[in-house]
Amino acid sequence: MVKKQYRSTGEITFDIFNYIILGIIGIAAILPFLFVVAGSFATEAEITKRAVFLIPTTISFDAYKFIFSTDTIVRSIGVSLYVTVIGTIVNLFFTVTMAYPMAKRYLMGRNLILNMVIFTMLFGGGMIPTYLVIRDLQLLDTLNALILPGAISAFNLIIVKNFFQELPVEMEEAARIDGCSELGLLWKIVLPLSKPVLATFTLFYAVGHWNNFFSALLYINDPSKWPLQVMLRQIVMLSQSAAGDLSLMDPNFVQPPEQSIKMAVIVVGTLPIMCVYPFLQKHFAKGVMLGSVKG
Repeated sequence: MVKKQYRSTGEITFDIFNYIILGIIGIAAILPFLFVVAGSFATEAEITKRAVFLIPTTISFDAYKFIFSTDTIVRSIGVSLYVTVIGTIVNLFFTVTMAYPMAKRYLMGRNLILNMVIFTMLFGGGMIPTYLVIRDLQLLDTLNALILPGAISAFNLIIVKNFFQELPVEMEEAARIDGCSELGLLWKIVLPLSKPVLATFTLFYAVGHWNNFFSALLYINDPSKWPLQVMLRQIVMLSQSAAGDLSLMDPNFVQPPEQSIKMAVIVVGTLPIMCVYPFLQKHFAKGVMLGSVKG
């Protein structure tokens, strides 16, 4: 028979306090996004009449029809997807292939290489020298300029290395005795055991690429190669002219309010990465904690 555990008044009060604080933080985080979603479906009259609302009285899809009337947003989504997918694959490849040998304590020069990696975390060349390097490598106006300069994150590399370092050495020795090569060991033993940390950093890298707009502002001058976040900035901060084309719409179509167009573009820019997050969330905390236990 399981003995019932009684909790003190202080513990119950502490839990209630935690629930209230976390609830307030959660509501404060989600309410602005719900307002943006509601505003993207609202009519001009409702936006003018009501300052804040979460459910529009009349649902209108005009803002979405307008922004998808041209291929501008679709093309930018395609660029963002390309940079996110290819960039994440490149990040994981270089991170794993560098972290794996760095996790071997018998590797000669391991500490020197590790110190060089840590040095890059403390000191950087800066924006102008980086731009000059990108220019001299002839990467300007190419999507590789958004992928290659950040191929490895030093912080993520160290956490992945720590994770590999904690894997049982006996398992690797047994695989070697059975004739497994070093590459086979990485592919067949280490990577299957590293799904939590790989899922975590897949999410880290993917979100970083999807939300990155500053690099595109610096290195991409051709508007047809702008990722979604740069296009979003152009529409939200500068004008709505790039979002759609009224001449392509039905003659009876009335241009939606500028506020609705901006909110619709924000929803389009946020939704894809929100759809990916639930599939990786269960590995998120576990992967980071496992990799950060030992240095």
